[in-house]
Amino acid sequence: MTRDEPLVLGIETSCDETGVGIVRGRTLLADAVASSVEEHARFGGVVPEVASRAHLEAMVPTIERACDVAGVTPSDVDAVAVTSGPGLVGALLVGVAAAKALALGLDKPLYGVNHLASHVAVDQLEHGPLPEPCLALLVSGGHSSLLLVDDVTTGVSPVGRSIDDAAGEAFDKVARLLGLPFPGGPHIDRAARSGSSVAIDFPRGLTSSRDLERHRFDFSFSGLKTAVARWVEAREAAGEPVPLGDVAASFQEAVCDVLTRKAVDAAVDRGVEDLLIGGGVAANSRLRSLAEERAARHGVRVRVPRPGLCTDNGAMVAALGAEMVARGRAPSGLDFPADSSLPVTTVQA
Repeated sequence: MTRDEPLVLGIETSCDETGVGIVRGRTLLADAVASSVEEHARFGGVVPEVASRAHLEAMVPTIERACDVAGVTPSDVDAVAVTSGPGLVGALLVGVAAAKALALGLDKPLYGVNHLASHVAVDQLEHGPLPEPCLALLVSGGHSSLLLVDDVTTGVSPVGRSIDDAAGEAFDKVARLLGLPFPGGPHIDRAARSGSSVAIDFPRGLTSSRDLERHRFDFSFSGLKTAVARWVEAREAAGEPVPLGDVAASFQEAVCDVLTRKAVDAAVDRGVEDLLIGGGVAANSRLRSLAEERAARHGVRVRVPRPGLCTDNGAMVAALGAEMVARGRAPSGLDFPADSSLPVTTVQA
């Protein structure tokens, strides 16, 4: 790290976490997060209005905390970056408005960036420059995507996506079915350790020969979620106990099997030697281990950030912003919108 590298403050408010990160070049200086997950837990999922209000309350304190940890003042930064989409529109608006006010007041360049591309860029804070090209598997509550990344600041191309429920959404819904807390991912991962992954043969979506002709690299988890629900309901109707560990482990295996199988297949098909896994579900222990195992058979290297950088955070936005500055990309104008459906091909607003 040198003083010549760009010092960038990043703001992330796409869902239920207010994240503010500060990086210098590819070195993380601060990653402050204020989560409203407990406020949503009693509803069993994220409530957009609750999330937006929580961002409003947390924004200034989180910026101040990040600056204190980094040992800088807002006026020290070279640029401000913010998630402009995709995400919940009300939540995005809070972050975009705050970033515009900050950049305008400090007379600093502003970069509106894509949430998914930020999940790719954050890996640089831990493992150094991204191999170009690389294949990214992004799995979260809102997204399950396979992306070919030629240049994280400009060249992100979709390879595959979920055609219904995202993987993280399926984890949340199955957790609710099993009486586990929200968010479901960590609790299913924990419960699965006491069960057998082969106890129940749950379906693997879009893996039949016919499906692979049209959806070779796409995902579907809606049918799996329904299959789990019917299996549990049948046990309960028969007055039999539901083996929590076995259901959790078998469901988790079905999700991770499809994700890793298609990701490695896509890497081999595209001739890419590096697979990056990001997003909240990337913290899942089985996904990590199965990806490593399968990729190694095909000579594909796997990069996964530590769990704290997989979930939504400001560091990932700052990382992409710093890369924009370092590569000489022009800043965004102050008129860019919060775009809830911003396509992944649009890396910068």
